[in-house]
Amino acid sequence: MDTKRQLEIIKEGCAELIPEKELLQKLSKKKQLRVKWGADPSAPDIHLGHVVVLRKLRTFQELGHKVVFIIGDFTGMIGDPSGKSDTRVPLTRRQVEDNAKTYKEQVFRVLDPKMTEVTYNSKWLRKLTLEDIINLAAKYTVARMLERDDFVKRYTQQKPISIHEFLYPLIQGYDSVMVKADIEIGGTDQKFNLLVGRELQREFNEEPQVVMTMPLLEGTDGVQKMSKSLNNYIGVTDKPSQIFGKTMSIPDSLMMKYYELLSGLPKSETGKIREGLKNNMLHPRDVKKRLAKILVGTFYGSKEAEAAEKEFESVFKEGGLPSEVPVIALAAKDIEKDGTIWLPRAIVVCGAADSTSSASRLIEQGGVEVNGAIIRDKKAKIRIEGETLLKVGKRKFAKLKKE
Repeated sequence: MDTKRQLEIIKEGCAELIPEKELLQKLSKKKQLRVKWGADPSAPDIHLGHVVVLRKLRTFQELGHKVVFIIGDFTGMIGDPSGKSDTRVPLTRRQVEDNAKTYKEQVFRVLDPKMTEVTYNSKWLRKLTLEDIINLAAKYTVARMLERDDFVKRYTQQKPISIHEFLYPLIQGYDSVMVKADIEIGGTDQKFNLLVGRELQREFNEEPQVVMTMPLLEGTDGVQKMSKSLNNYIGVTDKPSQIFGKTMSIPDSLMMKYYELLSGLPKSETGKIREGLKNNMLHPRDVKKRLAKILVGTFYGSKEAEAAEKEFESVFKEGGLPSEVPVIALAAKDIEKDGTIWLPRAIVVCGAADSTSSASRLIEQGGVEVNGAIIRDKKAKIRIEGETLLKVGKRKFAKLKKE
């Protein structure tokens, strides 16, 4: 393909390309570029925030380029300080190794294994001696490190910054040296780390990588960056019904961003959808259902996407039950002598609210049903006999029984 056309395709949806001119030169000189993406296995599952980058990597593969996927089994034990207001708690080697196993499997739900080189950065980072690390540290100044926004904020607020956090971008950048990356891709919050890699390659007399950043994806709350710790994520290993239901819960204002970053549809098609919403020719609910089917289909195939849509319609439109309702065994300490449990307490135990006060508000708002009946009394107690069906909000179900 013509290099300028390749560049146009590569640039679609990206936040920043540094510098664009160099990428065009690389495309002209090399038939196959080495496109680096690194991920620290800090949690066992990958979510749609990661998929934004994975989609772009797949685009590179479809253009004939090689993806170098670095699993940060060494850097994961340090913890990336990007966007953090406090020092991260380091993970143990066992935690990192367990999480790394799932990452390797999950990325291939999007990437082409034949066009992917998988490696672990412990392969070279464990071999570094103290002398090597001192020499690496000598290639970057404290002043440059303090240009980083999150470090500046912590420094001015007199919050501690550990020395190992300064080392993190250096050793992540050293990964680029070791794999001879032509381009590195990451979220916009990774820009500093990616640029360090570019500088270190120069220091090691390598051609510097081009840096590409992708927009960060807000979670289902529509406000915060998608994160498992904030419980606003859609995981690639979530069940089809969960992916469909969570997608239907995102704010209408986020729909087009999800389409543009995750659907894989051409720009011309997403433009038609945007225009249809603007002139009221398309209903937001129908547009969101199409998005939900695309996302389920990406990870599970078209048949599962159709089944997830039918289940959603059954549960939310026709008042039916999902195919799988979790059964919660209540501990003896939660049940009173007369065989009842305070309803707000039951809601918390089944994970549908984080406190009895928030559960009480849900009850007063009419958002709680017990065995099909709406309960509005926050002082209500429910008797647990056999399995008691609890519904909280539109899509949280649980069957309660005695342990």
